[in-house]
Amino acid sequence: MAVTPVVLALSASGEAVAHRIAAALGAQVHGREGRVRRADAWFGNALDHVRDLFLAGVPIIGVCASGILIRGVAPHLADKRGEPPVLSVSDDGGVIVPLLGGHRGANRLARQTAEALGGVAAVTTAGDVALGVSLDEPPAGWRLGTPELAKPAMARLLSGAPAEITGDAAEAAGWLADLPGRGAAGGQEPVRIAATVGPAPQDVLTFHPVRYALGVGCARDCAPDDLHALVVAELDAAGVAPGAIAAVHTLDLKADEPAVISLAARLGLPLRLFDAADLEALTPRLANPSEVVFAEVGCHGVAEAAALAGAGEDATFVRPKAKTATATSALAVTPDPVTEMRGRARGRLSVVGIGPGQAAWRTPEVSRLVSEAEELVGYGLYLDLLGPLAAGKVRADFPLGGEEDRCRHALERAGQGRNVALVCSGDAGIYAMGALVFELMDRGAAAGGVSDAARRAEVICAPGVSALQAAAARAGAPLGHDFCAISLSDLLTHREDILRRVRAAAEGDFVIAFYNPVSRTRRTLLAEAREILLAHRPGATPVMLATNLGRAGESLRYRRLDALEVDEVDMLTVVLVGSSQSRLATLGEGPRMYTPRGYARKIDGDLSDAG
Repeated sequence: MAVTPVVLALSASGEAVAHRIAAALGAQVHGREGRVRRADAWFGNALDHVRDLFLAGVPIIGVCASGILIRGVAPHLADKRGEPPVLSVSDDGGVIVPLLGGHRGANRLARQTAEALGGVAAVTTAGDVALGVSLDEPPAGWRLGTPELAKPAMARLLSGAPAEITGDAAEAAGWLADLPGRGAAGGQEPVRIAATVGPAPQDVLTFHPVRYALGVGCARDCAPDDLHALVVAELDAAGVAPGAIAAVHTLDLKADEPAVISLAARLGLPLRLFDAADLEALTPRLANPSEVVFAEVGCHGVAEAAALAGAGEDATFVRPKAKTATATSALAVTPDPVTEMRGRARGRLSVVGIGPGQAAWRTPEVSRLVSEAEELVGYGLYLDLLGPLAAGKVRADFPLGGEEDRCRHALERAGQGRNVALVCSGDAGIYAMGALVFELMDRGAAAGGVSDAARRAEVICAPGVSALQAAAARAGAPLGHDFCAISLSDLLTHREDILRRVRAAAEGDFVIAFYNPVSRTRRTLLAEAREILLAHRPGATPVMLATNLGRAGESLRYRRLDALEVDEVDMLTVVLVGSSQSRLATLGEGPRMYTPRGYARKIDGDLSDAG
């Protein structure tokens, strides 16, 4: 369980218990507005908040009735191996019920909560109750090498089959020692379990003690297959399975090296980084120090030093440096299983769009990335719109107009190894920060971009609901045929370029979404655009003005193009102008704006191809 749980307090009667749980687990309390007196963050609708946390992958401990949590998450249940823990706790703290997430640590979390409260963990998972252990959730320092065999093995053990535990690490696997029926007779074939550092025997449930650290290095643009082949050969020679390795370790200068990133992904291992000073301090312990390497990167060895740094003070080499023309590999071992990763993670910047504002229009992927982030960067209003999802996180609030500063800050923090989310409204790639992030990375430090460390960070872009999509959904289907988006802001685009694009869109008869239609000092471009459009489409062309979409004070208004007034538009309004084919009709509960695609012509036989 990688994410700290959130404790929900829904009523005053359970508030004290919620804070006791939070104190014991280092978690936050999210409280129901108007119902509790003290909380780290507040929510209005319990079902919506439970849903948002669940979709973001956040473990939930609700001091409330189980039914509230069940109703909140039920429509979103899909994969029990990927669902976060969900626990309900009685108001008096006497009973803790793990409802979901037994494969993600819910039972362990329930026992921790019960211990803190002096209550009872009502664990009903068969393996935990009957066997005292969950085979698909080994303890820290162990890794399940054959997850596909855990469920059938558990079923056979529950039916009375004996356990047969073998392997070079069997003595260290004390947590398996009390399996019921171990060694018992009874005619059933035993459930074969291997505790080994080596590869998994065929059809055997296998657990690996995580006692090894892999260090690698490579030349710039090394072919991923070359590094992978070298490492696989070295692991085969050592008789060590990837599951027994804590991580792939290397110099931080290699954080963005495709071969290194590919290797970690193919082995299913995390990537951990050390700077040159950290690795240089280990020079006396290297088997093959190199002056050539030192001259190149500032330390006398990358693969060997990274392996030792990842394994710790008591580490020794199993396989010292092996090399090819472009890659190096080393493998170190430590006496005790590794339970805490050394080095730092590769920094990650998630460039996310949260939609127009309301949580229901925020995608689960964006919620998950925000939840996983250590730090949030953005315009203060957009961070506030995240509500409880932003609670407890480091925030860097920037004003409007500080776009380059906020992108630069987010990238540099990611370059230091942090997990950062750059939060935008709508979609981050549409008139938002996505393009500026890549522009700063592309420039490089010498040309006013960002540092080399920032350029090595991982960058993830997640889609959001754009303002034009939200407006179109409210209207009906005005984007049913070809459309375009044009920003009327001349801060970054020359005025004549904007008008040239408006003329082209008018001549092409596109539906147009105007972003940034006016500001306090810019009032004429929208009027000029209206006159250009009126030269190419009827005055009765429908126009929709959508303000504060998805937020308090949302306003939807319809106008004719020839009656569009600049003074009724502000900078929070999206202006949707129909094409010559767009229609505004009273249908059902009110006006609906739509643009026909041409399906009627297809039905009449006029078209041979329509998608």
